[in-house]
Amino acid sequence: MPKFAANLTLLFTEVPLLDRFNAARAAGFNAVEILYPYSSDADELSAKLKESGLTQVLINSPPGDWENGERGISALPGRETEFRDSLDQTMVYAKALNTKIVHIMAGIVANGLSDTKVVDTFITNLSYAAETFGKAGINVTIEPLNTRNVNGYLLSRQSEARDIIERVGHPNLGLQFDFFHVQITEGDLITKLEEFLPNISHIQIAGVPSRHEPDIGEINYPYIFKRLDKLGYTGYVGCEYNPATFTEAGLGWFRSASNNQ
Repeated sequence: MPKFAANLTLLFTEVPLLDRFNAARAAGFNAVEILYPYSSDADELSAKLKESGLTQVLINSPPGDWENGERGISALPGRETEFRDSLDQTMVYAKALNTKIVHIMAGIVANGLSDTKVVDTFITNLSYAAETFGKAGINVTIEPLNTRNVNGYLLSRQSEARDIIERVGHPNLGLQFDFFHVQITEGDLITKLEEFLPNISHIQIAGVPSRHEPDIGEINYPYIFKRLDKLGYTGYVGCEYNPATFTEAGLGWFRSASNNQ
């Protein structure tokens, strides 16, 4: 079975963020990811991570003005300086948590990939991020998001992300493949997984359509987990879902998968 990472932004929210590391460890996880850790002190997070003995897999770069609907700024012309400054903050947290993957969010744009200025800005900023984090041994990823949940996001299909990755042409830039988004936008999950596996740096899961536990909904995750093993995927699988009730009450799928290892 794959190596699972609990997403501490969405899981174990019954306790404060600093207490979620030990909660994840007690539940049997060996790794975690956090979307936006920036409201907590980096040193405090690092201490809790070390105390728990967990591996920090991934964080996101700051998304911009989240409350006003921003979902990243790396593709927004005119925000280049702000973006580079935000990466300084990201680097501090990435080093403190010894995380090896940083997800760079593109942003919501009016005309999508047809806007050449937007695409050029995105490519330039990704090139800078890939080079900057690469020097620190940290991988950078981009992720297509489905249009139902994040309407207007620059990337919605895996092929779009791969095209950007190829145009950037930096070995430190990879694809973040989220089965939840792929199923809603494209479907044909195993074929997509196999096609884009060479580009994939990180995988995430959630049930479809409601983004609850992966054993709720239309995706056959036990089959997917077996396929990941057969394909030789050695990265982590981030559990980025909203528990239907309480986190612990919905971990039957995780215990079942862990017992099959």
